[in-house]
Amino acid sequence: MAVKKGKTVFVCQECGFESPKWLGQCSACGAWNSFVEEKVAPPAEDDPRRRTGKAVSISGKTRPVAINKVESGQKNRLDTGIPELNRVLGGGLVQGSLTLISGEPGIGKSTIIIQAASRIAQKYGKVLYVSGEESEEQIKMRADRVCHGDLSQLFLLPQTNMDEVIEAVQEVQPVFLIIDSIQTMYTSDIESAPGSVSQVRSCGSLLMNIGKGMDIPVFIVAHVTKSGELAGPRIVEHMVDTVLSFNGERSQDLRILRAVKNRFGTTSEIGAFEMREEGLVEVENLSESFLEGLSDSAEGSIATAVYEGTRPLLIEIQALTAPTSVGFARRTGIGLDNQRLGMIIAVLERKAGITLINRDIYVNIVGGLRPEGTSTDLAAALAIWSAEKGVKIPANMLAIGEIGLTGDLRPVQSAEKLVKEAARLGFDTVVLPKRSLDRMPSKPEGVKLVGVRTLAEAITASSQISQNRNVK
Repeated sequence: MAVKKGKTVFVCQECGFESPKWLGQCSACGAWNSFVEEKVAPPAEDDPRRRTGKAVSISGKTRPVAINKVESGQKNRLDTGIPELNRVLGGGLVQGSLTLISGEPGIGKSTIIIQAASRIAQKYGKVLYVSGEESEEQIKMRADRVCHGDLSQLFLLPQTNMDEVIEAVQEVQPVFLIIDSIQTMYTSDIESAPGSVSQVRSCGSLLMNIGKGMDIPVFIVAHVTKSGELAGPRIVEHMVDTVLSFNGERSQDLRILRAVKNRFGTTSEIGAFEMREEGLVEVENLSESFLEGLSDSAEGSIATAVYEGTRPLLIEIQALTAPTSVGFARRTGIGLDNQRLGMIIAVLERKAGITLINRDIYVNIVGGLRPEGTSTDLAAALAIWSAEKGVKIPANMLAIGEIGLTGDLRPVQSAEKLVKEAARLGFDTVVLPKRSLDRMPSKPEGVKLVGVRTLAEAITASSQISQNRNVK
């Protein structure tokens, strides 16, 4: 809805929808009681939020240009000095790009940013770090702890006024700009408070003009809501080129960086870090970290493999079943979608003959990873079967496969690479769909591959393997 400028409007805090009057429910996103009153000033002729590219300009106005007249080429990338961060970004920071990074408080967003800023400053030149939450002394204390080398090219600016930030950028002429965080920034063109929908949207537009106009990469830190989603209007996610999500348990050292959106690379890559006293340290062998506690001594535990970006990962899945005491049985998945878990339990009951209607079931993917895809279905089903029947699955056995509603096992992508990674880490038995086994051009040596067609066959094969190993 187009709203006339220069008067009071009501803006939805959830989606940024503008209305000339207050609404109880937003007609765009359906949120209730999300409208706040804001004043919108008329834009000036020299409004810095206006953006013009390299299109043909006539009388100060941009005109359309034929696409075959637009020069194209590979964008230059800056090496952040952190290989795991480069991997998630698609090979480094693209010049002129906007990157939004979010995560819970204390997860390590500022730490990884100051580490990347110091290494870029040492290699390429001036870096401007704008902080609206911390003073120079606080940032310097963190830099002394986690950064090494010459920091003379790293400039700090504790400021929340975007007008002064723009002046500082024009004065310093940095090769890299950091804004921590966008919810603290404001522009005098908008009368609302920092963090409001209009302020976040306007500041995001100004930062986009800085990045695209000066051809420098911009890193923007954003807050998250209680549900873990980005705070503020969703329009900011659409404006930026890359959205990074930094996750992990604050009680644990492992941190996972994932690209939710990436215009210059894939969104399936992840980066692994470990939080230490000297800052965030890259985890070279992530699979070994996820499998540290895997042993023959526990029921309901099995290893599986997923393919994240360009590398295979081996992880451990644990399950626990217990009698339902009151009401309906609980089904809880940590790292596994609850709807997917419900489907796996239903197939176990209907196709494998395991009664679970009066059992509480808990499934956990160890390490806090939330893998994408369905290659972990079979391992989750075998973990539940193992926990319910008291069968101890050997620690050197791995299972991969997608379960269909008919109880059959569907092939998984990159099965050969997953098997090779399992062999490298010492696994000698892999249970996988028969169709995946038939499609493998070569079989790794030293690994026994057990191809099964249905979930019932997989349970029978796993039971025989456990008996033959004489697991105690």
